[in-house]
Amino acid sequence: MKVVQYGTGKMSVYTMRYVYEKGGEIVGAIDVNKDVIGKDIGDIMGTEKKGITVTALEDAEKMLQDVKPDIAIVTTMSLISDVEDALMLCAKLGINAITTCEEAFYPMNSNPTVTKALDEMAKKNNCTITGSGYQDIYWGQLITSIAGSTQSIKKIKGSSSYNVEDYGIALARAHGAGLTLEEFDKQVASVDRISDEERQAIINKGEYLPSYMWNVNGWLCEKLGLTVKSQTQKTVPQTYKEDIESSTLGMTVKAGTATGMSAVVTTETEEGITIESECIGKVYSKEDFDKNEWTVIGEPNTTLVINRPSTVELTCASVVNRLPDVISARAGYVPTCEMGDLSFKFKL
Repeated sequence: MKVVQYGTGKMSVYTMRYVYEKGGEIVGAIDVNKDVIGKDIGDIMGTEKKGITVTALEDAEKMLQDVKPDIAIVTTMSLISDVEDALMLCAKLGINAITTCEEAFYPMNSNPTVTKALDEMAKKNNCTITGSGYQDIYWGQLITSIAGSTQSIKKIKGSSSYNVEDYGIALARAHGAGLTLEEFDKQVASVDRISDEERQAIINKGEYLPSYMWNVNGWLCEKLGLTVKSQTQKTVPQTYKEDIESSTLGMTVKAGTATGMSAVVTTETEEGITIESECIGKVYSKEDFDKNEWTVIGEPNTTLVINRPSTVELTCASVVNRLPDVISARAGYVPTCEMGDLSFKFKL
């Protein structure tokens, strides 16, 4: 399998190594960072040189046409509007693409305009675009598997926490890390103090800022065959009693200011099942650790708890294990809930 790595930051260190370890080949890499353009990807991974250097974004299209990859892995930003150009370039050239962009997991319920444009271009050029990562299993498949062993369901309730330090500055800023509480209220929380009609209008314009669980709830409903009646989102700042150093933000997050946020998304369905999911993303203190907890409430009640998951590695392994599924999927923008369960791939 010939793979191009689009974005050579923290996540790419794992995705590229995992591709090599599973018998794939990295045939190109793309970035906008002048400090890495021209650098051998082996230096980025901390391995021997691979003979593949990082291409500048302005030269990406020519490189992609020259190397003709089977698929591109896009590990850059968290909003579909921010990765639109990268995904559209792949779709235009008929190259399959998978991204760690969290909104891309199910962007049709938060930015249908961009999703439709990508879908049409991918169909035109017979390739597949999708989003995957940690949520594919830990906020998706595990929960639908538990639901499959449940007779009746009243509610699905989930919570997941992660350290924004592990994912780069764009994600940390999107979570309001480093803002004063007043700034957080104006820049982050105020977005959701609107009516359903106002929210839908913003979504239709492609200007909505969803939390990760907004898209996860949509994915879960489609996978479970549920019809969404209404969906709301509420964000609240997270704080800590002491100053915390953030290497990603390059600053000291002062005690009492926002270390990040908690976002709760509540989805009501026509079938009477409620999905309430929360994601907590913040700059961790020495006491914090990643945790993933989901409860399916019904007959019977079942709770799943995973403490200290290796979220970064699990994200990257999920993406790499998805590569064959994406290549064999139908053309268009295809969420992974349509691709069947994610399974371990010994070889690509």
